[in-house]
Amino acid sequence: MIIAIPLHETKQNVCVSFGRAPYFLFHNTDTNTSQTVENTAAQAQGGAGIKAAQLVADSHADAVITVRCGQNSAEVLQTAKIAVYKSEGDSAAENLQAFAEGKLVKLNHFHPGFHGHA
Repeated sequence: MIIAIPLHETKQNVCVSFGRAPYFLFHNTDTNTSQTVENTAAQAQGGAGIKAAQLVADSHADAVITVRCGQNSAEVLQTAKIAVYKSEGDSAAENLQAFAEGKLVKLNHFHPGFHGHA
């Protein structure tokens, strides 16, 4: 299973913005390996969330752990059958551990998006 997490510039903590996060962590639970990838959608004029969700889908992620997610991003993720979980705390590593222990809940409330706001 591949889990995607939006990351801050530090590449350690979960970013509150899904679409405009500077990086994504992709963690493979089968091999216990991680890769940090630049979010090329972060600088988009518009539609950053949709583009970021497509990046996650193209990376074959099975799940996303995030603070929040816009409706348009959520639709892309749901179409790709990617489960979205609510992060707990700041650390990406702690969230991966909480996920492995079954402590994270699915995110089922999606905001309308920020449309043009960074």
